[in-house]
Amino acid sequence: MPTIDALAPFYPWTKALHLIAVFAWMAGQFYLPRLYVYHMQVAPGSATSDLFVVMERRLLRAIMNPAMIAAWILGVTLILTPGVVDWHAGWWHMKFASVIAMSGIHGHLSAARKRFAAGERPRTERYWRAINEVPTLLLIIIVVMVIVKPL
Repeated sequence: MPTIDALAPFYPWTKALHLIAVFAWMAGQFYLPRLYVYHMQVAPGSATSDLFVVMERRLLRAIMNPAMIAAWILGVTLILTPGVVDWHAGWWHMKFASVIAMSGIHGHLSAARKRFAAGERPRTERYWRAINEVPTLLLIIIVVMVIVKPL
């Protein structure tokens, strides 16, 4: 993959901003499924349910979506920075697959938010408790791949 030499001097800043965006995105990935667990425990159409709808919408639109977009843009910028990625190393492929999976979870949570807002109860409380663990597992894989580079 071609790189852009002009990005090299900005590498530390790009990496720092990428990590900040990822932290914000992950905070939302951890919290939104937990909100869904609590949302499942209240009656549809109740004042508490309406409050959860607002909280879920604000979390997704104000924090998670912008953070995910920034993480992706900055991640691609890092990829285009010379010397950052060894395209033949296995860690890179595993990390990328995990980021794609994380983005898929984000999309799944986003679709569920719309259903909750419509008064539906997608899935079960147990399901949302289980889904709440998936971002953690993906984060572990991503961090190990980037820091340890075992493959």
